Amino acid sequence: MAKKAGGYDAGDGYQGSADYIVSDDLRNCVNIAIALQKPLLIKGEPGTGKTMLAQSIANSLGKELIIWNIKSTTKAQEGLYVYDTVQRLYDSQFGEGDVANIKKYIKLGKLGEAFTSPEPVVLLIDEIDKADLEFPNDLLWELDQMSFYIPETRESIGAVHRPIVVITSNAEKELPDAFLRRCIFHYIEFPDPEGMERIIKVHHPNLERKLLDQAMETFYMLRNVPNVQKRPSTSELIDWLQALVVGGISPNRIKQELPFLGVLLKKNEDLDTLLTQLHGKAQGRNPNVVGNSSLNRYRY
Repeated sequence: MAKKAGGYDAGDGYQGSADYIVSDDLRNCVNIAIALQKPLLIKGEPGTGKTMLAQSIANSLGKELIIWNIKSTTKAQEGLYVYDTVQRLYDSQFGEGDVANIKKYIKLGKLGEAFTSPEPVVLLIDEIDKADLEFPNDLLWELDQMSFYIPETRESIGAVHRPIVVITSNAEKELPDAFLRRCIFHYIEFPDPEGMERIIKVHHPNLERKLLDQAMETFYMLRNVPNVQKRPSTSELIDWLQALVVGGISPNRIKQELPFLGVLLKKNEDLDTLLTQLHGKAQGRNPNVVGNSSLNRYRY
């Protein structure tokens, strides 16, 4: 028989962590999801910290993080368990072990690991929208009941402790309504300059003020250039700041030269778009340095 999953005692609740800046709305959504024992569905454009949120929750509450990375070929069954029929066939042919014991050929997936953990864990189902349309529906019962059945061993696996489930989506596909009804939803907005500065200070606490101001202004200008397919994200800004420091770039050169532009823009088409906007036509492209004297028109 499946055990009934115990409720999670969040104590004072999630308050954020030293390396993750959380808004009041997001913090409240996390704690509501924990209190209601529902999955937390997080959407937002790439680079807004969706995946890092699960790590922050685990760090803040002192829990293990189990990550289930979803791919286009992932099936819901893989998260529950996998029956290694190939190994069993091999053992039956070459006389290795007791093939009658099917249980030893059952390997739990990430959801199974979260259910059987002796301590409450945080389970991240990352980028659920990469899988096929039926994937979310195939998990409805297991996420509702916190249990699943293994027909090969006639065994029910129930959650010892209900995991804190965080699900991320880049909105590549619409998720089924039945799945959405079972989740607490939050959309992470892209940080405004004030919020972005708080995030940067976590990663670069000793950054020169003028360099930060010039880099931030340039970054938001680039995000507002029309027709850019992949706008630079928070993680790319953090990397760019590191490149500027390592490269010894003077703050006065940032807006004029756009050094190390390949750290921010990752598509050839976007580099061409930027050059076209700046010079009226695409010219020879160098992803590290682009001459520029007219970025002011793209102020945020």
